[in-house]
Amino acid sequence: MKPVKAVSGTAVPLDRSDVDTDQIIPSDWLKKVERTGFGQGLFAEWRDDRDFVLNKPEYAGATILVAGANFGTGSSREHAVWALTDYGFEAVISPRFGDIFANNCTKAGLIPVKVDPEVGRALLEAVKADPALEITVDVERLTVSAPAVGIEGSFPLDPHTQHRLLEGLDDIGLTMVHEQEIQAHEASRPAWMPAVTPA
Repeated sequence: MKPVKAVSGTAVPLDRSDVDTDQIIPSDWLKKVERTGFGQGLFAEWRDDRDFVLNKPEYAGATILVAGANFGTGSSREHAVWALTDYGFEAVISPRFGDIFANNCTKAGLIPVKVDPEVGRALLEAVKADPALEITVDVERLTVSAPAVGIEGSFPLDPHTQHRLLEGLDDIGLTMVHEQEIQAHEASRPAWMPAVTPA
């Protein structure tokens, strides 16, 4: 995955709480075996309503989703994160996330920005009032801000997760950091032991 140091852009205000992964990407969309194309199914059932926020042209091209509390609850499906990133979102802001969803986010380069409820509500209202409002999520400083309206807050990330995002390391990337040590180990193993050879 690519390194993520900061995300700046406009946002979509999803003023709903307790959004679960089945609402993010309905089960009908889970038949694909690759990670692409899930953006079309993002909030698919809600998008049938032409007044749903993602259908409004003023929010087209937004890279940040500002949601209500308890976003990403329910099943552990990674497809929910894939749908959000495939649609174009690079960060999700909420006062609370489902634990498994938040973990899946960081492994795919999507920033779960957990803010105080007051900051979350202020951002929701500000984006509803001005769809062109720019928000910045800074992974290095662990801050979120909308300078034009004077909103600023912080969000937590443990040092390991922050490092992964800043360096662009998914699970495979974390392993490949140790490629030289792995090769040295494999070279030192007796020839009679089982080995995996490249295809």
